[in-house]
Amino acid sequence: MTPRPVIGISTYLTTAAWGRFDHRLAVMLPERYPALVRASGGLAVLLPPDAAEHAPAAVARLDGLVIAGGEDIDPALYGEQPHPRTEALAPERDTWEAALLRAAAAVRLPVLGICRGMQLLNVVRGGSLLQHLPDLVRHEGHAGGPNSYGRHLVRPVPGTLLSGLLPEPGVVVPTSHHQAVDRLGERLTVCARAEDGTVEAVEDSTGAGFVLGVQWHPEQGEDLRVMQALVGAAATARAGRLVPVG
Repeated sequence: MTPRPVIGISTYLTTAAWGRFDHRLAVMLPERYPALVRASGGLAVLLPPDAAEHAPAAVARLDGLVIAGGEDIDPALYGEQPHPRTEALAPERDTWEAALLRAAAAVRLPVLGICRGMQLLNVVRGGSLLQHLPDLVRHEGHAGGPNSYGRHLVRPVPGTLLSGLLPEPGVVVPTSHHQAVDRLGERLTVCARAEDGTVEAVEDSTGAGFVLGVQWHPEQGEDLRVMQALVGAAATARAGRLVPVG
């Protein structure tokens, strides 16, 4: 049996309660992330925040990387002051996940950024964020409701990697965000937009392996194609590393 590609997923560092314990610091991730990896043919492993210098060693043990959704990114990382609606900062995640992205780029590890993950990919490559999207689009349609995800249409850009994965003119996706890409990072191209013009996906523009970020939450839906593409790229990368030399 061919081993399943190992897909690392970044995690939250937050307080939680369980059993007799209340307000304990915990490493957490919504279960639907690893479930989506499993359903797509991968083996999910969780990556708790760690020191940045350990990122290359972590990446060396992976076949693919998912940077998960979560808290807002510190605006200082793209040279801005916080908007009044920017909150729930997670500096330990910013540092660790940025290091993971840089380590992954150094070895061309396949990467998928989801929501916050896409935004951080853009920031790591020198881009910036709209800190409160409703200020621009004048609606809350990207945010979803209390304890629920919204849904809206995204349109893949023809000729991109993403349009090959999602060939329909439009796809309805689960969504929950109030920030979005503003200035596009280096070596990235926009590969999907919402009908209001919001950037909904970015991908590497250089052809340097599989690097894709989506603003929506594929783990909250039934469409496996984006994660299957990551797992497929990870399997190909793994096979290339295991080919005997000589």
